[in-house]
Amino acid sequence: MTTITFDTFELVDKLEAAYIPSEQTEAVVPVIALAQDELVTKTYLDIELSPFLTDLAVLKWMIILLLSCVLSLVLKAFF
Repeated sequence: MTTITFDTFELVDKLEAAYIPSEQTEAVVPVIALAQDELVTKTYLDIELSPFLTDLAVLKWMIILLLSCVLSLVLKAFF
């Protein structure tokens, strides 16, 4: 997966500017950095889902072909 980077020092400064104690900011920033590593990007998701999308396209065409065959048999039976 792609790593999303951000400035942890800037985050600490912003949290301390919001009057959050430094002990708490030092505990929160590593958790946010760890959570950033777990994020899924759109590119990664597209790469992982591409085989399923291909299978769905093939399945769609197979269903269309099957329905057209059944429709032609029904029309042939009545006309």
